[in-house]
Amino acid sequence: MAEFTGKTVLITGGGSGMGLATAQRLLDAGADVVLAGRSEDRLESAVKDLDAGDRVLAVPADVSRTADLDRLAARIGERFGGLDGVFANAGVAGFSRSADVTEEDFDGLVGVNFKGVYFTIQKSLPLLRDGGSIVINGSWLTHRGLAFTSVYAATKAAVINLARTLAPDLGVRGIRVNAVSPGYIVTEMFEAISTTPEAQEECRSHVALGRLGSAADVADAAVFLLSSRASYITGQEIVVDGGLTTSVPL
Repeated sequence: MAEFTGKTVLITGGGSGMGLATAQRLLDAGADVVLAGRSEDRLESAVKDLDAGDRVLAVPADVSRTADLDRLAARIGERFGGLDGVFANAGVAGFSRSADVTEEDFDGLVGVNFKGVYFTIQKSLPLLRDGGSIVINGSWLTHRGLAFTSVYAATKAAVINLARTLAPDLGVRGIRVNAVSPGYIVTEMFEAISTTPEAQEECRSHVALGRLGSAADVADAAVFLLSSRASYITGQEIVVDGGLTTSVPL
């Protein structure tokens, strides 16, 4: 029997990148998967790529809107009856000098990256079975200050702290809450920010392992934390960054 047979996991931001890679890992391990995302086109493409039939449910949802999350929860309940895991992965990027941040910029980042994570978890709790697992997507930028990232990094610091504070809150139900924090991972978001080979090489040059990460690297860590192999791990953060935050390359 595969490790996740009979289990259902929700992945927000599941239409591409780390969310999609995690969905593939979970399906390979026997899980049923719910993908949520803002882009219907991406979700449709993801469902085709995964090619897992009725083991995948795709639901368009903007995590910054609680009404969308209510509809998402209702769809999950109707289709699968409950959840065994949640990967709160949906996030947006926005980088500018602090003096240039507008209220709209601030609200957009906080709305998805913090509010969206918080209420994704809250709305999932009635469906999440005792002994389940929650994984939150953080960022290496909470460990090193980088110009242009004041609001983005603050939202990620907030959700990493959320993993620590929800761990004892939900521990009474045996629910574990952890975070996975990616470094430089080659996704559409990364390529939209680092738009030239020179910019990507500059990022790579800071990584001790000498390569940029893949979405699958993060997926492996997320699936581990969602699994029973991590049954005594909660309130923790796994940094998947190739040594970016702790080591200096030669």
